[in-house]
Amino acid sequence: MASKRLATNIKYSVFGILLVTGVMTTSLGAQPARANEMTANHHESTPTKKTEAANLVKVVRASTERFRDVAVAEAEGYTLQFGCVTGGESGAMGMHYVNGALVGDGELDPTRPEIVIYEPTPDGRLKLIGADYLVIAEAWHAKHTETPQIMGQLMHLFESPNRFGLPPFYTLHVWAWKENPTGMFVNWHNNVSCEAFGGPNR
Repeated sequence: MASKRLATNIKYSVFGILLVTGVMTTSLGAQPARANEMTANHHESTPTKKTEAANLVKVVRASTERFRDVAVAEAEGYTLQFGCVTGGESGAMGMHYVNGALVGDGELDPTRPEIVIYEPTPDGRLKLIGADYLVIAEAWHAKHTETPQIMGQLMHLFESPNRFGLPPFYTLHVWAWKENPTGMFVNWHNNVSCEAFGGPNR
């Protein structure tokens, strides 16, 4: 795999992109339901919720299938950020390829995830394992009062300070390409590893 794909010294960080687009950190005050970085799958397992979950997974797979080739994702503006994100006993999140323009627009579209996620493999390739929707909390609440959702799935709030150096943000991981034993929409994946990553882990 080309060293470019494993580079961690990215010229423009996500935080830098947010500054350029005018999204700055401020106090959010009281906000709807917060969730920490270790949030379990708190979504109800009703028939309706199961249908919504299945539909979201289908949308993610259809929208990201072309990104199984990471070069396609890079060509469409996705750039590796944060190295390979690990969570110790919780597993890992993998390698986040972030589209700064989508993060900076303050909007959410199920067919256009802000982040696509890969797992490094021992043979040097990257395996697409899911997508991550992300919106800066301040930008979202400038137009909305409710907690953001993606097709019925409530997003998790990461408060600041956080390990990514970002202002408070909402996120929703969708493990559409690699089944997660602890839930399709939890933050960490027990069966994802960063051991094959060639750079420093976050």
